[in-house]
Amino acid sequence: MKILLIEDELKLGEYIKKGLTEAGFIVDHQLTGLDGYHALMTEEFSVILMDVMLPDVSGFELVRNYRAAGKHTPVLFLTAKDDLSDKVKGIEIGGDDYLTKPFAFAELIVRIKSLLRRANQIDYQSTTMQIADLKMDIAKRMVYRGNKAIRLTAKEFALLQFLLERQGEVLPRSVIASQVWDMNFDNDTNVIDVAIRRLRIKIDDDHDIKLIHTVRGMGYRLEAIDTALDSNQSDDTGTI
Repeated sequence: MKILLIEDELKLGEYIKKGLTEAGFIVDHQLTGLDGYHALMTEEFSVILMDVMLPDVSGFELVRNYRAAGKHTPVLFLTAKDDLSDKVKGIEIGGDDYLTKPFAFAELIVRIKSLLRRANQIDYQSTTMQIADLKMDIAKRMVYRGNKAIRLTAKEFALLQFLLERQGEVLPRSVIASQVWDMNFDNDTNVIDVAIRRLRIKIDDDHDIKLIHTVRGMGYRLEAIDTALDSNQSDDTGTI
């Protein structure tokens, strides 16, 4: 699940991003309304956290335009103004919830989960994903291959979750870097290849059915293929 945070207070934004990342979310933090609006219109998110008082354009105006464009992602307004008229305005223009600063981080998490449920998106409390005999329980942060539990780092878990959400698709390294590492892809880095290799060791070694595959010259794909039946599998030796 990816969250867009539009918040111009740098320290507060970093605090929110750190907490949400530790809770299992991928967070894109934008400091200005214009940068936030570009992200709104070009990427897909599960929830949007919108500061109202931005330096260049009001969060209310951003959401009004976002809704006018036919976008329906849940929006939670964050503001220091505890004024009923502002709360009413935020809901009327298309916001889904309103949280006044300062707030307890636990309350933010509860509000986000509530928005996800109300929008009939991913139910964070009970979501599981599966391919072949591999199962991921997002709420419990557990991964199993058959009956064996697999220990993953937080980044490996996020990478596998992204592959599962897009299983069957060929994913370039640039897309993986953007969605999982929240960074622009650098041709000189092998961080994606190293992470994929380590994940393969944990989930594919000792199994005839391989799940992570290299598509030469293009990227990676998650797909269940029995290598005992298919001898033409690609590997990490291919150039991407």
